[in-house]
Amino acid sequence: MDDVRRGRLKVYLGAAPGVGKTTRMLDEAGRRAARGADVVVGAAACHGRAAVERMLDGLEVLGSVGSGGGVRDAELDLAGVLARAPGVVVVDELARGNGRGAAHGRRWQDVEALLDAGIDVITAVDVHQLESLKDVVEKITGVPQHETVPDDVVRRAVEVELVDVPPERLRRRMAHGDLWPPERVDAALASYFRPGNLAALRQLALLWTADRVDEALQRYRAEHAIGGVWETRERVVVALTGGPEGDTLVRRAARIAARSGGGALLAVHVARSDGLAAGVSHASLARQRRLVEDLGGSYHSVVGHDVAAALVEFARAENATQLVLGSSRRGRLERFLTGLGTGERVVALSGDIDVHQVTHERAGRGTLLPSRRRTLSRARMIAGPVAGLVLPVLLTLVLAQFRGSVSLTSEALLFLLAVVGVACIGGVVSAVIASVTASLLLNYWFIPPIGHFTLGDPDALLALGVFVLVAAVVAAVVDRSLRLSRRAARATAEAETMSSLAGSIVRGGQTIPALLERTRETFGADSVELVEDPVDTGGASVVPAGPGGFLVLRGGTRSSSERRVLAAFAAHVGSAVERARLAEAAAEVEPVRAADRMRTALLRAVGHDLRTPLAAGWAAVTSLRSREVRWSEEDRDELLATADESMAKLSRLVENLLDLSRLEAGVLTLNLRPTALEEVLPAALADLPSVEVREVERVPQVLVDPPLLERVLANLAANAVRHSPGGAAVLVTASVLAGRVEVRVVDRGPGLPVAGRERLFEPFQRFGDTDNTTGLGLGLALARGLTEAMNGTVTPEDTPGGGLTMVVSLPLAVPVPVRAGEKEGEGGEGEEGGGRGRVG
Repeated sequence: MDDVRRGRLKVYLGAAPGVGKTTRMLDEAGRRAARGADVVVGAAACHGRAAVERMLDGLEVLGSVGSGGGVRDAELDLAGVLARAPGVVVVDELARGNGRGAAHGRRWQDVEALLDAGIDVITAVDVHQLESLKDVVEKITGVPQHETVPDDVVRRAVEVELVDVPPERLRRRMAHGDLWPPERVDAALASYFRPGNLAALRQLALLWTADRVDEALQRYRAEHAIGGVWETRERVVVALTGGPEGDTLVRRAARIAARSGGGALLAVHVARSDGLAAGVSHASLARQRRLVEDLGGSYHSVVGHDVAAALVEFARAENATQLVLGSSRRGRLERFLTGLGTGERVVALSGDIDVHQVTHERAGRGTLLPSRRRTLSRARMIAGPVAGLVLPVLLTLVLAQFRGSVSLTSEALLFLLAVVGVACIGGVVSAVIASVTASLLLNYWFIPPIGHFTLGDPDALLALGVFVLVAAVVAAVVDRSLRLSRRAARATAEAETMSSLAGSIVRGGQTIPALLERTRETFGADSVELVEDPVDTGGASVVPAGPGGFLVLRGGTRSSSERRVLAAFAAHVGSAVERARLAEAAAEVEPVRAADRMRTALLRAVGHDLRTPLAAGWAAVTSLRSREVRWSEEDRDELLATADESMAKLSRLVENLLDLSRLEAGVLTLNLRPTALEEVLPAALADLPSVEVREVERVPQVLVDPPLLERVLANLAANAVRHSPGGAAVLVTASVLAGRVEVRVVDRGPGLPVAGRERLFEPFQRFGDTDNTTGLGLGLALARGLTEAMNGTVTPEDTPGGGLTMVVSLPLAVPVPVRAGEKEGEGGEGEEGGGRGRVG
């Protein structure tokens, strides 16, 4: 099985039901079959459309095809398809759930099994069914999405084709009766299919597809080593130094990205080892990072000896089209002395990347950071000796004009100052050259006899020696100070990089893949892998990352200081792996702890709640058996009623315990069948006073186990009655919403804070009861467990005006007939009207 080629997945992505995904799938299946491919239809939702059903002619169909019965009829016979082993299979409804007894719970898991078997799959999904967009779509449409598919499943598809239809055309299809039956058209057009909803869903589909295309493009560029910028999408990089102008730059870059329509914003900070990044305000960087993330961008940190080159390299790696950086904060004199700044060099290196230099209030007012000229670059190594020869000569020419007006001591000090300046440029060697040159010129031009060397004079030789010695010592001190400054700056840069990484980890935003990507990005590597055994590394950098793990970096070279930072990154990755292992172990232990807590709660609850009815029934039976007392018929009936009531209560408690244990063990037997609510409600509410029933007669049948649904509704209604104030009736209503039936049990009690609602469904919880001496606290836990076993949900909501509403969402037995791609989890509003009645 390991040698089987994995199948290829093609996905038709739609913005909404009705755009024509099923038609496109079947059309492609027909074309492939005509070319001789082995194609079968595993599941197709035709929704009773004759034109779509005719497309099945000539195609082999396995399993069932959804027709007038709707989506739920389109079942996939996974075992049959695997046994048939076709070349290509059409599987509609990628996100839908399977019925009970299926091999997998979700349709997309069936598709994964087909792909693993080497079968190509053509499928369809709507954008609202992507897991990452579930909450966004619910905010837009107001309709909760019950069936979703992980984004990664769709992203792994070889091909994703967008089926796009303008909103107005889709609404016209609906108005013509192609999507909804006539009686539901108005409600659908006014709710889910509003023009704004459809436009927003269409934009989500387009953006999601564009992101996937962008990922494929980046992968292609990396595989083919393409370094040039392809302006397929605006990607704006903003360079941050941690200075006060950062906020201005970020906002300007965000506006540039926004004007391009969906452009990406990336902020980057270069941590240098030569001092440029030293003295950076970490608080400012942290604030600017939060600003970038608030504006929808991403923050990055890289290490580089040359800021300009690092910025351009990062921009090219990200396929950036525009680069935003601030105008130089250096003054005119500093720019004159130090040459081109970072901005000018970025412009020179940028090539086809547009560079924006943004002015700000600090521009030209002096840098807040150490000078960039603090390393002995090649230019400084040349400039130092040249300055050592030229600067004393120039100073001699200037002082010669003032001979007689400037004392010899002042002239010597000016030459000493020139030597110190040369030391700042070129270090000790250049300073020695300057000191020798200066001493000779001072002796020849300014010490009598002028115009002659007085090297034979012991005093002159002593003065020359002292001058050279003082100049060399001063130059050595200056050079040492600069070296210490560079070391401190390097340490600051390393600490800054680690601080940024630690901040990301503390915020919880760094998974192991994200840490690996951060490592690759920071150290300019082509790829970073986490391996257990570093074999065949091919000259790559290998760094230990905790017990049993190694980081392998391919591409680029790293200095010793960078390797120290890399070791710290590797330690973080190793810690993340260890945390993931511990979290997995904790997750395995948690069910055992939960079971232990449940057993403890059970023992505490059973000690009282089972003993009470047992004691009452035992006392009644013992009294009846007593021969010492002659009971009247009235007393005898009362004792029998007490015994009967106690045994009934005991029976219910035992049944609840048994059902809860079956649910926990997953062995509860279900008999799902179409059921009308009016069949179940009378029996469920028969023993409860003051319960009002409204609008249930016209609600479609639901697919449930009737006895279990009766117990669910009885438990919820009994809980509502127990919490309702005297004289307030409990209301039970039902409606159709988003392709499901919702039963609402409404009380006017004290309600419950949102924070405590999940605990409400834990077994043996009785908080908030008006009488905490009755009941095991199993009612709501059992109600939720039974409902979920029937593919439903129980959700608490606030009752307008005070109280708590329990919403039971149940699947339709036969979905309301719809057309043109309506999915479960969407649809029209519940029908109003219907009768009303009162029980109790």
